[in-house]
Amino acid sequence: MKVALVHDWLTGMRGGEKVLETLCEIFPHAEIYTLVHIGGKVSKTIETKKIYTSFIQYLPNVEKNYRYYLPLMPFAIQQFKLSGYDLVLSSHHCVAKGIKVKEDVIHICYCHTPMRYIWDMYDLYFGKNSDSSFVAKLVMKFIRKPLQNWDFKTAQNVDYFIANSYNVKERIKRIYNRDSVVIYPPVDTDFFVPNYSKQPTLDYFLVVSAFAPYKKVDIVIEAFKKLKYRLKIIGNGQQESYLKSLARGYNNIEFLGWQENESLRFYYQNAKALIFPTEEDFGIVPLEAQACGTPVIAYRKGGALETVVENQTGIFFDLQTPESIIEAVENFSNLKFDRNQIRQHSLKFSKQVFIKNIKEIVEKICRRKL
Repeated sequence: MKVALVHDWLTGMRGGEKVLETLCEIFPHAEIYTLVHIGGKVSKTIETKKIYTSFIQYLPNVEKNYRYYLPLMPFAIQQFKLSGYDLVLSSHHCVAKGIKVKEDVIHICYCHTPMRYIWDMYDLYFGKNSDSSFVAKLVMKFIRKPLQNWDFKTAQNVDYFIANSYNVKERIKRIYNRDSVVIYPPVDTDFFVPNYSKQPTLDYFLVVSAFAPYKKVDIVIEAFKKLKYRLKIIGNGQQESYLKSLARGYNNIEFLGWQENESLRFYYQNAKALIFPTEEDFGIVPLEAQACGTPVIAYRKGGALETVVENQTGIFFDLQTPESIIEAVENFSNLKFDRNQIRQHSLKFSKQVFIKNIKEIVEKICRRKL
């Protein structure tokens, strides 16, 4: 089959891009359609593909401010002219599933989430207490409803939905009124492994995250300002200056920037625990940590409920507050975890399992359609 892969934007290697990377391996001759591609920001596996971009690629300051072009994204994604494809597979969290596909072409959407900015997390991004500018809040107030209408309408044009978790399956049903099957994202358990050659140092806690408002890195910083334990933070993003200002003067809190996979693995392997303070659609970071044998201290909501086994591979805290994290970290210090058991749990989410499941469902759908 001739396959087209559609992804919202290619500006960094996070969870969605790791799914896309594996899809590129499953469909080695596929071509990619995306709104924006910043060269060198994604893996070689993706970069070596034929990549088509939208007109947003050429707008001012797109590398840093592509998110500000959200009002244009539905129009932009529908300007692509796809021809000669047998299968279109969209990797969607914003507008990717809205791409126009001919009636005789199969369109499968791997949905990371319905567009969070206009549905469940609208208030966090654009509410009165959000960090967004007055202009952004005003614009979104007027375009939220049209965006919701477009998002729902284009969801009805997708032939089949795959959800990245049962958490997202519920949203797809509630928001789009569409059924879906669940295939968990791939975790590279061949790469993310414990360091069997020596004992981990275990002298710090770790956060690995994009610096976006809903990621809640700020509450971890506030907690560790009081705890005094060492905290290492890997990541970057729009809140970087703000988060660094919160930690200024606290020598136990260290920002490491965004790290390549080899360094990331090292920090996973040697951490006491990963702190995961956000409600994530699925969340691949906790599983990368567990693949390295590292336990997780996670917020008791979202995808973490499907990936962390309480008191076996980690523990939960119930409120997104510094006080709740402090209590969890102190409780964690009194517990013991079997790093081999944690590692074995992660293998249920391996890349090999993902590839097998995707191949099976694509073959099943194509046989049914043809």
